[in-house]
Amino acid sequence: MKKTFPIKGMHCASCVGRIEKSLKKVSGISTATVNLATEQATVEYDPARVHDEHLSEAVSGAGYQAVLGGTELSSDQQQLERTKELQYLGRMVAMSLTLGGLILWGSFPGLMETAPLFLRQFWVQLILATPVQFWAGWGFYRATISALKHRSANMDTLVAIGTTMAFGYSTAVVFLPNLFKQLGIDPMPYFDVSTIIIGLILLGRYFEAKAKAGTSEAIKKLMSLQAKTARVVRAGKEVDIPIDQVAIGDIIRVRPGEKIPVDGVVSEGESSIDESMVTGESLPVEKTVGDTVVGSTINKTGSFLFRATKVGSETMLARIIKLVQEAQGSKAPIQRLADLVSSYFVPVVIMLAIATFVVWYVVGPSPALLYALLNAIAVLIIACPCAMGLATPTAIMVGTGKGAEHGVLIKDAKSLETAHKVKTVIFDKTGTLTKGKPEVTDVIVNQESRIKNQEALLQLAASIEKGSEHSLAEAIVKAAEEKKLTLSTVTTFKAIPGHGVEGIIDDKRIVFGNRRFMEKEHITIANASAQIESLENDGKTVMMLGAEKTLLGIIAVADVVKESAIDGLNALKKLGVEVAMITGDNTRTANAIGKRLGIARVLAEVLPDQKEAEVRKIQAEGKVVAMVGDGINDAPALAAADVGIAMGSGTDVAIEAADITLINQDLRSVAMAITLSKQTMRTIKQNLFWAFGYNIILIPVAMGILYPFFEILLNPILASVAMASSSVSVVTNSLLLKRKSI
Repeated sequence: MKKTFPIKGMHCASCVGRIEKSLKKVSGISTATVNLATEQATVEYDPARVHDEHLSEAVSGAGYQAVLGGTELSSDQQQLERTKELQYLGRMVAMSLTLGGLILWGSFPGLMETAPLFLRQFWVQLILATPVQFWAGWGFYRATISALKHRSANMDTLVAIGTTMAFGYSTAVVFLPNLFKQLGIDPMPYFDVSTIIIGLILLGRYFEAKAKAGTSEAIKKLMSLQAKTARVVRAGKEVDIPIDQVAIGDIIRVRPGEKIPVDGVVSEGESSIDESMVTGESLPVEKTVGDTVVGSTINKTGSFLFRATKVGSETMLARIIKLVQEAQGSKAPIQRLADLVSSYFVPVVIMLAIATFVVWYVVGPSPALLYALLNAIAVLIIACPCAMGLATPTAIMVGTGKGAEHGVLIKDAKSLETAHKVKTVIFDKTGTLTKGKPEVTDVIVNQESRIKNQEALLQLAASIEKGSEHSLAEAIVKAAEEKKLTLSTVTTFKAIPGHGVEGIIDDKRIVFGNRRFMEKEHITIANASAQIESLENDGKTVMMLGAEKTLLGIIAVADVVKESAIDGLNALKKLGVEVAMITGDNTRTANAIGKRLGIARVLAEVLPDQKEAEVRKIQAEGKVVAMVGDGINDAPALAAADVGIAMGSGTDVAIEAADITLINQDLRSVAMAITLSKQTMRTIKQNLFWAFGYNIILIPVAMGILYPFFEILLNPILASVAMASSSVSVVTNSLLLKRKSI
């Protein structure tokens, strides 16, 4: 069983590692993933052995709070919670920076001369700094105390130690100035350092929280699409009821311009539906009796009735939201590096800060104590692992959200990461490259017959085939109905297995079937043999209509290629990806379709249970393989591929079987998914480069490595600015993904 729940109190990647470690120790939990960007944990566990109290104890044991046991917050409630948090942070930032600014004005050399006399008083600065240190900064202390209880440390520990050192030193200067004079140190407090550091770190968290809210915009957009009410037919009357009261089987009326409230099947009427919410396709889709409709799509023209088949959490929209949330909360393999580094980071930084203090105090210039103190504080403040923790999950959140907006549902972060490595894409033919239903493609009249035109030939063929249950017959009858042709009455209908059908229309015996049938009836087809061969070479099934030993004409039927197929395949080729087609069709038909689509690698006469083996053969060539299928018959091949991509209309099987589901049924989205993966991975690598580079470069600077050469030291206040900006820059870089075209 899988469960996702919020966690309060996380601020950095080391927090993530500690919570995961604590959860994995619980007997019965198989996997545990914690996401800093979403502030959630996802666990897979045995419900017979693990209960909410076990999860809560594990999280609290790591020093954090799990939100469990209550009802799930609605999107509005979640937004209200975030708003309250931002307002609180905003107040603390305003207080900290205002009071810190006043202290800086009264204590900074060159600036203090312009300040009022009372601001220059050390005890006034102490009074101003105290609420910042112990009210605005209480969150740092609370998290530090909790972490120390469990023999661990985190980013809050670094801030608490660093600011406490500055505040403690300054307080000692206020009460014991003569002691410092005796030590040869000018008794000058540094309350501005502790207060402004706290203010800037809180400001960074404020901007970070606002930026992170932007990464989950896709979820908010999807949630806002849900209809609030439904017009249900009950006891012969139409009544408006809240959406959560709709039951399966209810008959619902939808008028022009309204949202379809839940999933269902049209029972009366017809209309044009805007399904762009699900498919990303802007063109409306025509719906009539028997067609399925998806909740939260928009009715454009006609009024119709439909029967509800899925409500609540079972609707297409609810499933999409759940899938996107799970994908955004999942962890990409590339994140393991950041997690590994972060798990050792804070203890190492504390040791580096101690070493910095000792070295500066022993060999530093006078006043050595002051230099040692300020440089140790700078090391503690600059070395924040927040940016490392946010580098991957923020990019994953934006990437998966962007995919969902375009009808590309990505199951997890691993799939998104793997997709950019794909070198070969194998397409199933039927239902993937083709529509999966045969259609009439050619109607050719024999000029030597008495048939007037194509409509007359099609009318005769459809009339004779109306009594047949063959799929090709269905295609011919449908073609006649689309042209609104009136079918003739057929008597003495007979189906001849392996040949075709026959019947009497207007006292004439009509035969319709294959080449063998024509030979059996002694109907000459020599003058049409070139046309027949050409159609068959094109992968089409050719049937001939005859009467009174005369060929009346030819009708060709084929499983036609999807409109998006050629553009989709060309888009993949532009990305340098090899394209292959796999099918159970005979080699001649398969090669004809492959040639039409420009596919050189055609795997024909492959049975469904053999497709998996074909996928593994290509993988054995050292290629990363994506398999694109319908998500049901191709399930073994989808599972065997490095990335399984299902062409689905949102069916449960399609979503569950594949790593990526193309709800929009558009083959161009395969290249779109690979492009999105490339862009997301590029962003993640940029984020990790800057996150690691920031620490690798600035920690030595904070330790004073430049001082012997250039007499440059990193002021702790500037260190806090750099630390806060690093986290915000990582999130902002992830948000830039939204602007990139796929």
